Amino acid sequence: MLFRTIDLFQTSPALALITLAAFSLSLILAITFHEFSHAYAAASLGDNTARSQGRLTLNPLAHLEPFGTILIFLAGFGWGKPTPVNPMFLRIGYRPGMAAVSLAGPVSNVIVAILFAIPLRAGLIESGQSGLSIAGFSSDAILTFTLEQLVFWNLLLAVFNLLPIAPLDGFKVVLGLLPRNAANSFARLEPYGPGILLVIIALGFLSPDLRILSMIIGPILNSLSFVILGRPLM
Repeated sequence: MLFRTIDLFQTSPALALITLAAFSLSLILAITFHEFSHAYAAASLGDNTARSQGRLTLNPLAHLEPFGTILIFLAGFGWGKPTPVNPMFLRIGYRPGMAAVSLAGPVSNVIVAILFAIPLRAGLIESGQSGLSIAGFSSDAILTFTLEQLVFWNLLLAVFNLLPIAPLDGFKVVLGLLPRNAANSFARLEPYGPGILLVIIALGFLSPDLRILSMIIGPILNSLSFVILGRPLM
């Protein structure tokens, strides 16, 4: 992301600043709501581990992990500070409790995306002036672009985290939904999850034809954005 914006600085510094600011705001808010929702769900189910560590807050500084944040700006992917959860305190049990806590993060991002999409979908702000065509840098065009970025990155974070690969949220969601025997078999894949995820991401950098994540995430994200905004965002 940062490298693409640096190229843009050479042709249009103002547009590059707007793009970088909208991207930064979107990622900070998306990660903050995501991790806060994990903490809130855990506390609601009886585990106050995150609360005791100051994570039950909407202060972004409590949820941003320095290296993961830097990596987002450099490579376009990264992570926030993982929310601590002690499943022993979850009232509904280990697997269903962890599934509920894990699901809370992506669901919160979809809700945030819907809220930011309301002015666009309701026609209060003219939609369609996004991307590199922020004509004249008018306030309406900049606001439209920023809202669309907020919708896009929240939806992207939600869809990405629901992939059933450890350590993403989707892995624990699937564990909570599967029958016990199937869940036990699926759980054996957890140690290999980070390696599998890194390989999939690396393949995308090697060749456009190997962008497996885009092939999976793109159609789902476009379907969600069509429902929320009335048009795809990718």
